[in-house]
Amino acid sequence: MFKQLFASMNDALDEIITQIPTSSGEKRAELEERLAVLKAMSDTCIEEWLLFEEKVGQLSGEPQQAVIPVKQPAAAAVAAVAAVHSPAAEAPSLAKPKDEASFAKGQGYYKLGMFMEAVGQFEQVVKEQPDFLLARVYLAMSYLRNGEYSDAYRHFQFLVPLTDNQKMKAISYNAMGCIQAEQQNMDKALEYFRLAHSADPGSIEPVLNLKQWSKRN
Repeated sequence: MFKQLFASMNDALDEIITQIPTSSGEKRAELEERLAVLKAMSDTCIEEWLLFEEKVGQLSGEPQQAVIPVKQPAAAAVAAVAAVHSPAAEAPSLAKPKDEASFAKGQGYYKLGMFMEAVGQFEQVVKEQPDFLLARVYLAMSYLRNGEYSDAYRHFQFLVPLTDNQKMKAISYNAMGCIQAEQQNMDKALEYFRLAHSADPGSIEPVLNLKQWSKRN
């Protein structure tokens, strides 16, 4: 059911994307109205999904951990999934975002693969609460998944010295290494992959990247 719904929404969006650059007047107004309807439908889906997740969490009685999928740039050719616990254990004052609505909505957009929309929500959270590191991780990941490597790199650089969470450090170093590899800066890429492995020796992604890119260097 949901696949059919989102398939229809994507088809409608593709049509709008194709037509809107060359449209004007009433035709453009019609396309913009259809786009607004699609956005409203998307927001509704996210809100209903978040409500469902909240109820499931209440039923299980278990706190939800943040699971952040990490997908490197296409040229890196390695998909990784890493579970990062909230930095709450390191800084109790940062256990919850001040702007819970924007953070939850950003997570919803991220899980739906709507990374541009996720960026907007997490930027808002980070602007209000710069030291809430979990939001910054999501923001960096959203930029990375959206192909905006420069912005992703900047936020990963910001994260590394601010956290003692070794998984978070490893994810940041590994992502920075992939971005450097994408830009053909191989010495720097390999340096970051080694730092990622040192930060979290149990993580397999930096090891795979080291083997892959060492052969090409």
